[in-house]
Parts: sequence; C-alpha cells; structure tokens
Amino acid sequence: MKSYRDLDIYNLSFEYALEVHKVSLKLPKFELYEQGSQVRRSSKSIKDNIVEGYGRRAYKQDFIKFLIYSHASLLECLSQLEMIDELYEIKEIKTLRTKYDLLGGKIYSFIQYVEKNWKT
Repeated sequence: MKSYRDLDIYNLSFEYALEVHKVSLKLPKFELYEQGSQVRRSSKSIKDNIVEGYGRRAYKQDFIKFLIYSHASLLECLSQLEMIDELYEIKEIKTLRTKYDLLGGKIYSFIQYVEKNWKT
C-alpha cells in the first residue's frame, strides 16, 4: 500500500461522496442548506477520516480511531439518506443507501483487519 488511494474503502467513499453531492442538489431549495448540507458533510467526512487515519498509520491506535470515525460518519450519512428517502422522492437515494450499507461492512472489516494484523 503506497497511498490511501490504494484502499478500496477510500475510492468507494470518494465516489459515493460525489454522488451524494450531486443528488443532494435535487432537494427542495429550503433543504439545500439544512438536510442537504448535513448529508454532504457526513459523506465527505467518511473519506476524509480514512485519509487522516492513513496519514497516522504508523500509530495503529490512531489509524483505528480514524477508521472508527469514518464508520461513524457513514452511519450519520445513512441516517440522513434515510430521512431524505422518507421525505422526498429522489430515485437515486435508495441506491445510495445500499451502496453505503455495503461500504459500512467493508470499513468494519478493514478495522478488524487493522486490529489483528497491522504492525506499528
């Protein structure tokens, strides 16, 4: 692994954050700065915490801590998507929810891998 860009969880989280950004712009105007802003920030936080954790990978516990932050941001993003899905009819939201569910499993598995196998 030469870079955080080699991590599947980073690449997926980056791709999904772009999708969330574009889809959130379909919200009604009054929601662009409320629900829209919140879901955009939480989706971008997933990838940012992976990057920050990778930057601290020499310290196993720091790496794990930021991966856990990333997973927590994913859960927040999922919660926001669920709310949007209930309130508005935006067809891409269901697909995004499924993608984030799968990504959550990948991040969780990577946390377990780091806990068991990472050398400091």
